Amino acid sequence: MRWNKFTIKTRSEAEDIVIATLAEIGVEGVEIEDKVPLSEEDKKQMFVDILPDGPEDDGIAWLSFYLEEDADTETMLANVQQELEDLRMFLDIGEGSIAVSQTEDKDWINNWKEYFHQFYVDDILIIPSWEKVRDEDRDKMIIHIDPGTAFGTGMHETTQLCLRQLKKYVTGQTELLDVGTGSGILSIAALKLGAKHAIGTDLDPCAISAVRENLEANEVPDGAMQVLLGNIIDDQRVQDDVGYGKYDIVVANILAEVLVPLTPVIVNQLKPGGIYITSGIIEEKEAVVEDAVKAAGLEALEVTHQNDWVSVTARK
Repeated sequence: MRWNKFTIKTRSEAEDIVIATLAEIGVEGVEIEDKVPLSEEDKKQMFVDILPDGPEDDGIAWLSFYLEEDADTETMLANVQQELEDLRMFLDIGEGSIAVSQTEDKDWINNWKEYFHQFYVDDILIIPSWEKVRDEDRDKMIIHIDPGTAFGTGMHETTQLCLRQLKKYVTGQTELLDVGTGSGILSIAALKLGAKHAIGTDLDPCAISAVRENLEANEVPDGAMQVLLGNIIDDQRVQDDVGYGKYDIVVANILAEVLVPLTPVIVNQLKPGGIYITSGIIEEKEAVVEDAVKAAGLEALEVTHQNDWVSVTARK
């Protein structure tokens, strides 16, 4: 699909107000490109796999938003221009120019690939689909992964924390539920470790195609994993489709703010004695998740750390 791309050149100090103004006229999402250095708190909050160093800040921000090719771009452009002129009356927005271009989905999908190369998580080799396995690595456990537009390359600390916990608890009889499956990397790892079957859920439709492609790349047998679209926290249909009291392991690599409402729900999916592996937790939220685990009647087994990130493992 082709998209019309609008890019506003403004000052980095004005970007928040410009974005808020755009939201008022119906622009639902804005891509920000600036050179403002990230604070340590920003880095903790950014749940991303790859975070390259940026250049020196020049005070300029480029704010881009996208409309489908058949949208009324003339009206939107006129509205944006008028809002920018109104802002100039009380705020220095810099140049405030608007560039209009066209782009395709594939541009967004492929741009990040230059940063993602094969690497190890302990003895597991994770390799992108566009790289070859070296001869000396052919006897290793290998996970071929191409996240596409779905989260999950395995480079982030939270994913690695979950992988290590899965290695401890997966058996040949494991039924796994992977909440927020993304690229499917945790389920694929569990299946390669011997798990019997996996089900993944995710809110993002991109996860469905990403998981299917990664299952094929890893030669996972048909039927070994299913993927469901929807929010298991509040969607009864998803809860019913996933099933109750049937999982030996539930893994949820999300964020603390999601784990808190998820935990009392997911207890219903676990078997008695089942293991609940969580991550996506910054250190400051460790106690919040532990409290949620205990409030749901689970027994906390282990808390593991990697840099500023935490994994909490519990048992029903």
